[in-house]
Amino acid sequence: MSEKIPVTVLTGYLGAGKTTLLNRILTEDHGKKFAVIVNEFGETGIDGDLVVGADEEVFEMNNGCICCTVRGDLIRILDGLMKRKGKFDAIIVETTGLADPAPVAQTFFVDQDVGDATKLDAVVTVTDAKWLKDRLKDAPEAKNQIAFADVIILNKTDLVSADELAEVEAAIRAINPYAKLHKTTRCDLPIAELLDRNAFDLDRILDIEPDFLEAGHHHHHSDEIRSMSFTLPGDVDPDKFMPWINDISQVQGPNILRSKGILAFKDEPRRFVFQGVHMILDGDLQRDWKSGETRNSRLVFIGRDLDEAALRKGFMACAA
Repeated sequence: MSEKIPVTVLTGYLGAGKTTLLNRILTEDHGKKFAVIVNEFGETGIDGDLVVGADEEVFEMNNGCICCTVRGDLIRILDGLMKRKGKFDAIIVETTGLADPAPVAQTFFVDQDVGDATKLDAVVTVTDAKWLKDRLKDAPEAKNQIAFADVIILNKTDLVSADELAEVEAAIRAINPYAKLHKTTRCDLPIAELLDRNAFDLDRILDIEPDFLEAGHHHHHSDEIRSMSFTLPGDVDPDKFMPWINDISQVQGPNILRSKGILAFKDEPRRFVFQGVHMILDGDLQRDWKSGETRNSRLVFIGRDLDEAALRKGFMACAA
């Protein structure tokens, strides 16, 4: 099987610093070549002109948000790029500040050709330290962008006090405690922290949440977006789990922003890794369980109006 092209989705509310970050990626001396897809809401696009030239090719999609009217354009551009494999190392998709990342992420699962040729490496969300608290009150898109993120950049930290910064960071963590968070000025951070993250591997959560493997570890928040994680010691019966997770995704999918899991299936030497976006699920068997590695099964849900007790009970009932 040929190597899949990694795709980084760059999102964040209007003015947070996405284009600054993109320009930094394109101008740093990292030896990689990127294909860039820029989406702008409006008939006349200027974002493409704001991206520094370098040798990268910039594809613009105007007059529509990438998460709705122009998703077909995204698929067509990705299909076209696949015909030119070898000319670039990775793809970056910069969404408009008004985009919900969910349908963008779904694109890499619902379209067979795109899914066969690319892998969604990470959703990177840029946030504005000075204005984020206001946006969390009046812009649901800002909450969704944080909830979906695998990597969060808390930018413009020079514009707020230490106390204000701590308050904003707490607000972010209340929505998404699992993403890797970087605090920056002008999005200044090593590019290696953003690219080739393989962010959908839940092992990375342990870097952020050392107690994640503790049974029943979860987070309660006053906000309507909540995150929760469950650990089932030992193996899972796939004949119980697969119907259960499919049913949960179909019934509660609109409220489940993100789901992820690493499972130890009975009599299976490899780990089953899955991720979900609303009602779309994708998973496969990946590396072997290492010698001495505890065969725990772990799930993460981030969403709205989720019944934590019912989800825990359902998952525990999948024990082998």
